[in-house]
Amino acid sequence: MTTAALDTEPRDMSLIARLDRLRGTARRFPLSLIELGMRFAVGATFFRSGMLKLQSFDTAIALFRDEYRLPLLPPELAAYLGTAVELSAPVLLVLGLFARAGAAALLAMTLTIQFLVYPENWPEHLMWGSILAYVLSRGAGALSIDRIVAFNLFGRA
Repeated sequence: MTTAALDTEPRDMSLIARLDRLRGTARRFPLSLIELGMRFAVGATFFRSGMLKLQSFDTAIALFRDEYRLPLLPPELAAYLGTAVELSAPVLLVLGLFARAGAAALLAMTLTIQFLVYPENWPEHLMWGSILAYVLSRGAGALSIDRIVAFNLFGRA
């Protein structure tokens, strides 16, 4: 007498079944970690830029005067404002503290860079802008101070 082993999964799965199984597995990856990674990636990019400007502020002013040449703003004021935003907004974004405000500031900066300074770098700006628009429209996610505050104030996240 032979007993057949009960296989819960067939050994010869079709390509469609394998892709569906892979998709189901990928869905179990926490969205909150993806959101944190996106916030960290964009935040680190801008923060590093701000740190470079801060290390040599005279060079930063020259950069705004000679290369960026923003209309309506004197280079000194633009350098101060740009550096302040690049050092403060990424911290808000990464911590998820007033993350939408940080994302809005960095999105405005990204659009300024795209349309007035480096329009040829649109793929990079599109990536930053997409992530920032996600945070602006959806919030920072579960791994954020904003979520904790919302839960404590309103009883929901």
